[in-house]
Formats: sequence, structure tokens, C-alpha cells
Amino acid sequence: MNVDSIQNGIVIDHITPGRGMDIYRYLHLEELDCTVAIMLGVRSSKNGNKDLIKIDAPIELNVDVLGFIDPFCTVNIIENGRIIRKFSPELPARLTDVLHCRNPRCITQAEPDLPHVFVLSDPAKQTYRCLYCETVGKR
Repeated sequence: MNVDSIQNGIVIDHITPGRGMDIYRYLHLEELDCTVAIMLGVRSSKNGNKDLIKIDAPIELNVDVLGFIDPFCTVNIIENGRIIRKFSPELPARLTDVLHCRNPRCITQAEPDLPHVFVLSDPAKQTYRCLYCETVGKR
């Protein structure tokens, strides 16, 4: 399979296998008015298999969401067919309105306009807890 290179846009590479669709959904890439190519289970000499997303337009990425879903992926910013910037997102210390608290007694259930804020409680296990009630957040 061959997917054209992009001239201006973003390539999210080295995505942990199985997380490509999560990134697509959490970043709301279906709402973009440009070509988005998602490749799942691509062979990789470095990792065995990987997922890959190509976005054929320069957009603002929510790097916190990327770091939450897969802090091991690589983001390549492409301009005029060349990589001008390459980085890996970091596990964010705080997530706002990415996870939603499932505790029925949490203040966020009674106050629907209150932001859902989760704080990184265990970086080794990538565990986030609700700022208000400390319930563990899940994808």
C-alpha cells in the first residue's frame, strides 16, 4: 500500500499499535476539512508494528491528548515536503475535559458546566485521578 507524502501538515508516527483510532477520535480528526490517512499495524523495523496518522494540512494539535494516549509517539511537522520539527509529547500533568468523572457523587455530576479536571497521580502507571473526588479516570 502506498500513501502519498504530504507537503504541509503533520505526521504522527510510531503510535503504539491499537492506539491510532483512539488518537483519531480524541483529536476529533473526523471534523477536519482535509485528507487524513490512518494506517494501522504498519511494519516497523524499530518497533515491529506501529500505527501512523498523516494529516494533509497544518493544524493545532492538542499535545496533552497525544501525551495521554501515547507518550511514545512521534509528531513530525511538515512544511514544503520537509520535516521542520520533530518531537514526542510528554505525559501531561493535568487533563481538562478529556476524561469524564464516572463517580455519581462527584461535583462534576451536579454541576455540568464545571470542567472535568484530572491530575496525573502515578506517572509510572499513567494513572489520572479526578481533581475533585480523586476517582481514577479511564479512557
